[in-house]
Amino acid sequence: MEHIAELIRDYGIFAVFALCTVEGDITLLLSGVMAHGGFFGPYSFGKVFLAGMLGGIVGDNVAYFIGRLFRKTIKHYRFYEMARPRIERLIEKFGGFAIVISKYIYGIRAAMCVFYGIGRMSYPRFLFLDVISCAIWSLILASIGYFFSGAITSIIGDFKQIGIWLFFIVLTGIIIFYVIERYYLSDKVEEANPNPETIHRIEEKLHHIEERLHLTSAPNREAEKGRKGEEEKGRKGEEEKKNAVGS
Repeated sequence: MEHIAELIRDYGIFAVFALCTVEGDITLLLSGVMAHGGFFGPYSFGKVFLAGMLGGIVGDNVAYFIGRLFRKTIKHYRFYEMARPRIERLIEKFGGFAIVISKYIYGIRAAMCVFYGIGRMSYPRFLFLDVISCAIWSLILASIGYFFSGAITSIIGDFKQIGIWLFFIVLTGIIIFYVIERYYLSDKVEEANPNPETIHRIEEKLHHIEERLHLTSAPNREAEKGRKGEEEKGRKGEEEKKNAVGS
């Protein structure tokens, strides 16, 4: 963490972008803290948000194209074989929204993008979902650092007066949050059982936006309509069975 802080101090917002292509959680938390003190100049928080989002997008795109270009070999790698069952369960529960959820589950972030590359998800669709995912992720983590720093400063005084103490308090808070995210929140998110109707509505809204942006090709639109038709038939069949049992 000290090395990350030094890189951000030395190279500013460019370090935030570069670090977020690899490890964004701690980077965004620390950068959010620094942004509260105006470290990055005017509009510090906006700069951190954009740098984190773009860095995350670049890192995810690298993973996607690794999966796309080396799909015949990389799917046999141990890290991918271990992550694949977890990824498939997430996609089954969350659909296209799984890429957003994966940002908060330790150990499958890069593997999720590799999976989409191997599965040959169309690049416009992947990019669309990934932009949403990285934007939410960057906003949440940078905001936590920003507002946590502000809360501590308002309680114990101005940074210039108690600088070293504030640094250690914030550092401790970031470590605690990171541990909670990695060892508790990650498992809870992965084990969640969302309402299928809610996920279906989210999927429909995302698909509608994709169509408005012309990100879905004609063959994919037809396949999507067929899939939705099958899902609708399945739901009606379940309802008919329930009604028959009730009567």
